[in-house]
Amino acid sequence: MIRRLNVYEAAMARLKTIFDHFDYIYVSFSGGKDSGVLLNLCVEYIRKYAPCRKLGVLHMDYEAQYRQTTEYVKRTLEANRDVLEVYHCCVPFKVTTCTSMYQSYWRPWEESKREMWVRDMPEECYTAGDFSFFNDELWDYDFQLLFAPWLRSRKKCKRICCLVGIRTQESHNRWRAIHSDKNYKHLFNYKWTRRIDRGIYNAYPLYDWKVSDIWTANGKLGWDYNRLYDLYYRAGVPLGRQRVASPFISEAIQSLSLYRVIDPDMWGRMVSRVNGVNFAGMYGKTMAMGWKSIKCPPGFSWKEYMHFLLDTLPAATRRNYLDKLDVSIRFWRNRGGCLSEEVIDKLRTAGVEFSVGNPSAYRTDKLPVRMEYLDDIDIEEFREIPTYKRMCICILKNDHVCKYMGFSLTKKEKELREKVMRKYNSLKHGKF
Repeated sequence: MIRRLNVYEAAMARLKTIFDHFDYIYVSFSGGKDSGVLLNLCVEYIRKYAPCRKLGVLHMDYEAQYRQTTEYVKRTLEANRDVLEVYHCCVPFKVTTCTSMYQSYWRPWEESKREMWVRDMPEECYTAGDFSFFNDELWDYDFQLLFAPWLRSRKKCKRICCLVGIRTQESHNRWRAIHSDKNYKHLFNYKWTRRIDRGIYNAYPLYDWKVSDIWTANGKLGWDYNRLYDLYYRAGVPLGRQRVASPFISEAIQSLSLYRVIDPDMWGRMVSRVNGVNFAGMYGKTMAMGWKSIKCPPGFSWKEYMHFLLDTLPAATRRNYLDKLDVSIRFWRNRGGCLSEEVIDKLRTAGVEFSVGNPSAYRTDKLPVRMEYLDDIDIEEFREIPTYKRMCICILKNDHVCKYMGFSLTKKEKELREKVMRKYNSLKHGKF
């Protein structure tokens, strides 16, 4: 009988595959629990099986973070300096913020706001001037994408791999990153790898770990970890919401107020650093920010309430939401969104008018449903249906991208990214 590997053994086997195939490997290390365990796994692997290898570490420093995270990152990198090559990046790329109706992004380490920085820039870090590809239009995810060819050129290697500590248990988006039916190219058909460009891959060795596995590994193996999680636990934060991330993104708004208790000095600095932080900290868990049991005011339809909210916004922000709404209306009217048979039956029961098309090229068993925008609908799959209530929630959450409605990059943003990639395509060939 063949014994099934536990998650630790499976992860180490995946690391062997990666280390055997790639010339250079680096870990994307945020200071969180998952990337911390991944880094410890890699350090252990190198010490046991590849003592002549060096491991790269990419740490994108977002300036505003808990003191415990800063201390943990410094402690971990110094303790393993003999096997690590550290790329500690303090770069003013764009970072999404959902704390303000006036700002859709902010910039950590922005030189013009040096007097407002929440802490001093670390010594021996990489800044914008170290990266020939950097420009003011880059978002943090663009920087991460362009870092790989920059590093491959710097190391003069053919094959490079970035290890990322995402787990499918964390969110549906992370599950899709591994199990999506899209035509991604994988290393040796392993779905926990993805080709980014020729000779450049991402790999997710911890994709099947549970949160309990993370803490079991830290406990059994005696690994250091970010002590912020101890404070989260004492504060009663559920395990599923204990995350280390940029504090101003939508996923972090509900726990933003914890900064006032856990790290009051940092909180005082953050309030003056980014618009709307104090308001979001006070009301991030209430319907004032689009959370929990949001209700339509008496005498309003959701469509009327949406226009009322839009009238309170700055012109540029209002136009952004209206453009998103227009795209969504035309999409559902002309092309249709993919819904399951179960959801389609619920629409029929609710008396909603719609038409169902033939199976699409979306690589899914769901069917394209064309319909007009509704005011609201009371079904469990509410987020899948086009309603004006969804738009109201986006506005109240300062969700400028409208991720709650399923939006990703706009056509303009995609064109900008493609332009950036073309401009710096020479990096792949070692040219600067």
